[in-house]
Amino acid sequence: MKTDLTPLIEHDLSDECGVCRTQDIIEMALLPAAAAWEQTNELPRFSVALHGAASLLGAMLEEGVARNQIEAALSVLLDEIEDRIADDRAFGGPTQGNA
Repeated sequence: MKTDLTPLIEHDLSDECGVCRTQDIIEMALLPAAAAWEQTNELPRFSVALHGAASLLGAMLEEGVARNQIEAALSVLLDEIEDRIADDRAFGGPTQGNA
């Protein structure tokens, strides 16, 4: 099965953009929740983020999305995140509350 992940990674930085809204939800709700879960359950830092992300990507594999498509999309997203981190640091330091 060929699934086009491009609409899930390309966005226009507008208030109506589904990708931007998804990123906001992840940053505001899921990252702090993962960090709290780790701390409460005495799990190693980033364990929920790493294994949770892998399990979610595994669900995509299970649905027939090709691994190379996932890896390509993930590469684009990680590049974007690294650029955002660099910008945040240039404007006063890393963001707070991430898992």
